[in-house]
Amino acid sequence: MEHNITVGAWRLTMIDSVKINKSVETLSDTAVIVLPGTYINAGINIEDKIFVGDEVEIKLGYDGDLKTEFKGYLKSIQTDDGSITLECEDALYMWRQPLDDIQLANVSLKTVLQKVCTAVNAATGNTYTVMCDYEFNYEKFTFYKANAIDVLKQVQEETKANIYFDGNVLHIHAPYSQIVNALPVIYDFAVNVEKSELKYIKAVDKNTCVEVSFHKSNGQTQKFTVGRKNGTKIQKTVSVNDEASAKRAAESEYSLWCYDGYEGSLTGWLIPFVEPAYKVTVRDGEYPQKTGTYYVIATEVSFSSSGGVRKVTLGRKIQ
Repeated sequence: MEHNITVGAWRLTMIDSVKINKSVETLSDTAVIVLPGTYINAGINIEDKIFVGDEVEIKLGYDGDLKTEFKGYLKSIQTDDGSITLECEDALYMWRQPLDDIQLANVSLKTVLQKVCTAVNAATGNTYTVMCDYEFNYEKFTFYKANAIDVLKQVQEETKANIYFDGNVLHIHAPYSQIVNALPVIYDFAVNVEKSELKYIKAVDKNTCVEVSFHKSNGQTQKFTVGRKNGTKIQKTVSVNDEASAKRAAESEYSLWCYDGYEGSLTGWLIPFVEPAYKVTVRDGEYPQKTGTYYVIATEVSFSSSGGVRKVTLGRKIQ
């Protein structure tokens, strides 16, 4: 087990632990690095060497094959409880920039975010770009006493989009629409699953309700509901104007959520490499009928002297 962790111009060699959390359902990826507070009975002073705002890169792996698990910025330095804790955040750290008050009319989601990105670049000197394939339009969008993160939070709440950074690229995609890897990563209970918190649930036992809204040609809004009306509600707006198409969209959306399959998480080692927006195939030789491919919504990487593990949280079943 090897690591290469840099903060600013310094490489950190004495590490107690590292924990990295990533998710397509939260705005930022985070990392927490814990260092020993002393070395050979002497206190370690790092606060004159690394500083809040320094760039952070974490690489982990085996036998010289290290993968970049995190890139971001040092958000805070804590020196409590006899250890040193470095809290880190991805590119979102740089987006705490105030925006001028303005109201935009008849504007697309992509245009809103490009405007925000331009303001952040002007304030920070960075070269962030936006990759948005989510078709969503606003009659009006108002910036008022807001910073760039406020806008991202509002967008995520209103559209339910997956919003995340890949380096300097801000991604905005419809939920489950962006899959990173062409071939699924295999998790086999007999080979590379150390711990499982998965439950296999039948579709008939799921308490799900899908509500699809659409605008009729006369301008009125109509809704179709499929599933259990008192169940967990999944809402979606579709750009059709006839009842038959909307009904098909609702039934299709319901079939994507209500399936026989796993829910929960599994834990393996650092190999294979997996991140949110990957697809993974879970298989069990004793129950081949339960084999399925799933979209990864979150990962948690933990590393210490005892080794490294990756916890993978499954989202919707893909195949």
